[in-house]
Amino acid sequence: MEEPKKTIIKVVNLSKSFGGVKALRNVSFDLLEGEVLGIIGPNGSGKTTMVNTITGFVKPESGDVFFKDIRLTGLPPYQIADLGVARTFQVVRPFLSLRSFKNLIVPLWSPRARRFAGSRGGDRDAVAIDLLEEVGFERDAYVPYKAASALPLGYLKRLELARCLALRPEVIICDEVFSGLSMSEIASMVPLIERLRMRGVTIIMIEHRLRELFSVANKVIVLNFGEKLAEGKPDQVMQDEKVRRAYLGEEIKL
Repeated sequence: MEEPKKTIIKVVNLSKSFGGVKALRNVSFDLLEGEVLGIIGPNGSGKTTMVNTITGFVKPESGDVFFKDIRLTGLPPYQIADLGVARTFQVVRPFLSLRSFKNLIVPLWSPRARRFAGSRGGDRDAVAIDLLEEVGFERDAYVPYKAASALPLGYLKRLELARCLALRPEVIICDEVFSGLSMSEIASMVPLIERLRMRGVTIIMIEHRLRELFSVANKVIVLNFGEKLAEGKPDQVMQDEKVRRAYLGEEIKL
């Protein structure tokens, strides 16, 4: 008999304001190991603030975030990453002057990556190339050796994800990883998300590309004006009248 999955991320009554604007209002949810959670909502609904609060880039006014039984609230981002919670950014942040595979050397030298590698870290350049191949870089092409500044957006998004994988995370948070990509690029990213889920990685995705998100997400949370409007399976959530009203005037791509 399969053991019940444990809660890996727990968010409790999270609230945050910016200049009198309430970005999050007592938001709570649980995420089980191996789940893919989609966080959706109109622009300005608090999605990125939620991710920034979970990963330590923003300090909440009230509430708590837990990873397993560890309280993340108040920890700096590097400590949260070292525990096993990695993230991508909506606006990609590569080391532009470094070659693509060299962008992965920094996370590969992190304490977490070295703990997993043990005393025999191996050739980190080779490990970096392997990781880039895993996310869709062609090993035999010149692309992994190009400066990050020369990469198109599709490859930069993959590079962000590869840097997360270098940390051997248990949770990956993707902030609009499909944004700005062509349909063919998105089509090649979806199987990658599926493979990570099958490996047991827990994933949180902020997305506006709802059709593609719903193809991989087990559960969806809808935010609106900082409040949790709905939570559940994608098809159930999108039938909620409150959700449909919140999206009036927004393009829902189903």
